[in-house]
Amino acid sequence: MHILIYSYNYYPEPIGIAPLMTELAEGLVAQGHEVRVITGMPNYPEREVYQEYRHKWYVTETRNGVTIQRCFLRIKSKPNLLDRLLLELSFVASSLPQALKGWRPDVIFVTVPPLFVTLPAFFLGWFYSCPVLLNVQDILTEAAKNVGLIQNKLMIRALSDLEKFAYKKARYISVIAEDFIEHLVKKDVNFQKIFCISNWVNVDFIRPLPKLNNPFRIAHNLEDKFVVLYSGNIALTQGLETAIASAASLQNIPEIVFVIVGEVQALENLKKCCRQYNAENVLLLPLQAREKLPQMLAAADVGLILQKCNVVCFNMPSKIPLLLASSRPIIASVPSEGTAAKAVRESGGGIVVAPESPQALAEAILDLYKNSAKAIELGEKGRKFAIAQYSFANALAEYEALFADAIANQTNNLAIIPKLAARKSVFISKS
Repeated sequence: MHILIYSYNYYPEPIGIAPLMTELAEGLVAQGHEVRVITGMPNYPEREVYQEYRHKWYVTETRNGVTIQRCFLRIKSKPNLLDRLLLELSFVASSLPQALKGWRPDVIFVTVPPLFVTLPAFFLGWFYSCPVLLNVQDILTEAAKNVGLIQNKLMIRALSDLEKFAYKKARYISVIAEDFIEHLVKKDVNFQKIFCISNWVNVDFIRPLPKLNNPFRIAHNLEDKFVVLYSGNIALTQGLETAIASAASLQNIPEIVFVIVGEVQALENLKKCCRQYNAENVLLLPLQAREKLPQMLAAADVGLILQKCNVVCFNMPSKIPLLLASSRPIIASVPSEGTAAKAVRESGGGIVVAPESPQALAEAILDLYKNSAKAIELGEKGRKFAIAQYSFANALAEYEALFADAIANQTNNLAIIPKLAARKSVFISKS
């Protein structure tokens, strides 16, 4: 198959969708497929184009067999709503010429959000007479409204209309959690178009490693500490203030240290928060190189998942599979009925506590600090679940099947892949 992937983020960006799309593209190449990736100049998470890509309109590279076609982006390090809109529109305008360079795709695969990128993708689907598949990582309009990112009613209406258009035009829609299915069906999306394929983790790369003589622990003087780790994106939805307030309440136990790893700009704001709470047991570190990720996760005694109370139910943090695969117990301070809470409970690899409650978070941390056997048991259950449910090999096979089915069925008479249909029947039985 000739597969064109439209993904705003890609390697070398270290977090978010970039590592997942990189693994998927390279995995498809390893299976014998031709893959092109249309993406922006690397800029995430600092929202600054990486030095070697600055002042360039287009860059074409090849990495591990994947042709990467990069495009100009209008980037602002501290964007307002207009800047965010212009950023997406700049990618729409600059990506189309790149996408038209190269071989004709058999199928186009688009990650959402961002939402506007569906416009050039559907044009290309029409131009090349090939199916377009959406990979929905978040329900954009609801998420933006709930965290206050978008308040303009006209903008919300426009995004909602574009969302409906995208769902209608897509041949298939892959979602990362079953809660998404129910929500899309309520939006009158054809149920037969929707397939649940979870985000994955490379369980050979992210694996249990010893804490003793751990390079990350040694480098940051953490050898004798009980490490509570948060690593990844620091955004409006997370509410890291909860972790810092919890850390402040646990300062009477010198062995407990909170380690927060994230983008530099966000860490500056967290420094102010640490001063506000007089939290001296919080270590703030910049994002680590991806090759150091297994050792960093293994350095933790507990991994944190944090969400605010107003986060919509179908937000699924990609760090959950990573922590489970590392065999470290999770404490999830998240809405109890949300997708993240359900994933942690189902895995058996963690504890769910009330969101934005420093006291509840502190109590859960103390529980695992005092009960190492419980922490080990949770970690082992999480690792087993990650191997069974979040295997990259399984996800790759499911995407291959979905692409092949889309190509084989160029008409609107949708065919259902037996393997994936069996997974959907699980959802049906729950309703």
